[in-house]
Amino acid sequence: MPSLNDILAVILGGGRGARLYPLTQMRSKPAVPIAGKYRLIDIPISNCINSEIFRIAILTQFNSVSLHRHISRTYNFDSFHTGWVQVWAAEQTIESADWYQGTADAVRKQLFEIQATDAQYVLILAGDHLYRMDYAAMANFHWDNKADITVAVQPVARTDASRFGILKREKNCRISSFVEKPKEKAIQDKFISRDDEQRPFLGSMGIYLFNTTVLLELLRGHPDHDDFGSDIIPAAIKTHPVFGFDFDGYWQDIGTIRSFYETSLELSTANSPFTFYDPKLPIYTDTRFLPGSIVEDCKLKDVMLSEGCRIMKSDITHSIIGIRSQIFAGTTIKDSIVMGADYYDAELNPRSVPIGIGANCHIEGAILDKNARIGDNVVIRPFPRNTELDQINWYVRDGIVVIPKDAEIPSGTKIEPPIK
Repeated sequence: MPSLNDILAVILGGGRGARLYPLTQMRSKPAVPIAGKYRLIDIPISNCINSEIFRIAILTQFNSVSLHRHISRTYNFDSFHTGWVQVWAAEQTIESADWYQGTADAVRKQLFEIQATDAQYVLILAGDHLYRMDYAAMANFHWDNKADITVAVQPVARTDASRFGILKREKNCRISSFVEKPKEKAIQDKFISRDDEQRPFLGSMGIYLFNTTVLLELLRGHPDHDDFGSDIIPAAIKTHPVFGFDFDGYWQDIGTIRSFYETSLELSTANSPFTFYDPKLPIYTDTRFLPGSIVEDCKLKDVMLSEGCRIMKSDITHSIIGIRSQIFAGTTIKDSIVMGADYYDAELNPRSVPIGIGANCHIEGAILDKNARIGDNVVIRPFPRNTELDQINWYVRDGIVVIPKDAEIPSGTKIEPPIK
């Protein structure tokens, strides 16, 4: 009988993440911090560990140093465990001197390493989704249906159909057709798969389970097919048994600044649709030895507060406050993500503006990346939706002000839309 020990998980972590810029200015997309203390890569790795899939490879390429550092610090199995988490970086070889050209091409360039593991099945995962999933249930579905490929699918609303790979599935759960991100309504109507006016379509989640022999055959037999969703899966449906596995839990693709912002702020509410803590299925991350946060004479409402912070006489609403955040007296923070810091100023040579948020600031509708230095009396307010601006030390993406990592905003600065 097949076993979970026969599965190799391959997490795609090499993308440039241009739609998440400037959060990806100095790091790869899976290394972007989320929920105050985690990184996006923690989600698929934790799902693998909770599903008892213990051989995990992460394919990296772009701005990968911080991702490598996080993985090496966090995911180490002991000497009595056969599992491992490895980083497979893009490299020049005799066969190819090119960078990864797409999701499928990234896996193609690591086929030697995949074969060396002797895994009978390969689970392909993305590094920029927020969800909790039992991959073991998907594996059992794959084996029960004697599938060559299984695609995790989720109900999709018509308004979202153009953002997903939409598929047609028969009564036996076999996928009969697939189209990537259809924009025309006539094409979409051909793929209605559910008697549900709200969510009539089935969309691919970008999670694929392959028989290894089939994966090798498809990647070597179609050297011009560089993407799983656009190329490999549509071609495979015509020649192999490809099945759709239902998943109707919480799942978010965090591919843009807007989706990252809105998904993150949902986590700060009492009725958040996703929680990072589950006693049976936790999300793991780096173990930091930080003190409890000190909150002095503050007003907090709907705030996710991480450890190691000091907040003095401030008013914070509907926000995320990341590790080691320092917020000085008289400051108001609303609808914002403060990612915190990698270190305390005392550890290195402090500058005139310390890491953190100075006194008497107003921060609203913003994302402050790690180690940002915000002086006193700084005002940041959101811009109208669809506004895009690039300044020296700050950006606006879809109306959201983003202060990049290590940036310094001098005291008295005002970042807000012009008064009409």
